[in-house]
Amino acid sequence: MSDKVMKAPGAGDCPPRELHSTVIAAKLEAEIVSGALKAGEKLDEQGLTKRFGVSRTPIREALHMLVARSLAVRVPYRGVIVAEITRERVEQMFEAMGEIEALCGRIAAERMQTSERVDLERLHRRMSAMAEAGEAQDYEAANIEFHERIFRATRNDDLLELANTLRLKLAPFRKSQLQSERRMARSNEEHTEIVNAILDRDAKRTEQALRRHLVSAAREVLSRLD
Repeated sequence: MSDKVMKAPGAGDCPPRELHSTVIAAKLEAEIVSGALKAGEKLDEQGLTKRFGVSRTPIREALHMLVARSLAVRVPYRGVIVAEITRERVEQMFEAMGEIEALCGRIAAERMQTSERVDLERLHRRMSAMAEAGEAQDYEAANIEFHERIFRATRNDDLLELANTLRLKLAPFRKSQLQSERRMARSNEEHTEIVNAILDRDAKRTEQALRRHLVSAAREVLSRLD
């Protein structure tokens, strides 16, 4: 029996089967955020299995991810429908994320170990090089790790879970704003303020820097929605 995984048209080489759902969800997320998939449009399981060349299992997993990230809703007797992405909804998510990140930053600035501060600074230097080179995909992946390190440094599992849940919902929008080299450079400048505050163990300054960082990201995303 062949161990090769079927490929989705235009998707390039797909990862192993258990990762199919992630690939499919990312593709559908991008189409919803860009408007290619309209609010109210049904995400038909059968049609998607044909489109991506996979069984229904990864399709159902991908749709579950979309629902969890508020990009789609389950409607009785209709199935999974593309959610309406309103400006107000995005503003609310960014507002909540800004407050959670600010709280995590304040706590992390006090609790982060010396080795963690050194590692965060090293990561920031690598990200600066990525931003200068215009390596958006690498920067995006490193950006997730940057914020995750701050969340983990709170030493609070409930805050970590809440922060990661909100970040997952906002991920499709934040991903789109980092495709701009201008925004990537600005994001990196904002990270400099955050890292310097953490290195100084200044909880209040870290809190303020993270809140400004999220406001800046929200402004970029909302300008694209407009």
